[in-house]
Amino acid sequence: MYAVVVTVAISDLDAAVEELREQVVPMASAAPGFIAGYWVALPGDKGASIVVLDSEASAQALAANVKPPPGSPATLESVEVGEVMAHA
Repeated sequence: MYAVVVTVAISDLDAAVEELREQVVPMASAAPGFIAGYWVALPGDKGASIVVLDSEASAQALAANVKPPPGSPATLESVEVGEVMAHA
């Protein structure tokens, strides 16, 4: 398994949660190879997500499409793909 790890800066939490629920989660969960996804609000107006997929190819394909829409309340800080080493 591989994961796409995304970090963002958030300018408006309520708007970001709405965008997350209406656009981001449906897009991620429909991606080929999707296994699970977690989105986390962090202190300091930050956010992070981990989306787990069945293969490196699936993770790389999803990572290539991570782009907040124009006017989004989330500003992309990083997108990384890594192998899942353990899970519980």
